[in-house]
Amino acid sequence: QLQASGGGLVQAGGSLRLSCVISGDTFSGYVVGWFRQAPGKEREFVAVIRWNSRFTSYEDSVKGRFTISRDNGRNTVALQMNSLKPEDTAVYYCAADRNVITSSMRTIRAYDYWGQGTQVTVSS
Repeated sequence: QLQASGGGLVQAGGSLRLSCVISGDTFSGYVVGWFRQAPGKEREFVAVIRWNSRFTSYEDSVKGRFTISRDNGRNTVALQMNSLKPEDTAVYYCAADRNVITSSMRTIRAYDYWGQGTQVTVSS
């Protein structure tokens, strides 16, 4: 079971740190992704990390602003979001799966396990 947290309301240019925690398991062997869905839009890929190798990948619009990382001790995957923009406003979801090949990391269908989502609102 995944639980995402850390969302909130922030002004443009501000920062937020999202966390994704897994219960009943560890993230070892998993690929963990962050996705977001803005009102009226489809869910889209944001960032992904392969736990064991620490391989990461980002959607172009967040490169240089967002950082995905793992915390072994807390069994957590974090998404540090800096220089936030109003267009980053969305519900952010974490997703995880053990059986995700590299070419499918940005694909929603590749993930069986999803957290409940956390709202991020960036005001202008």
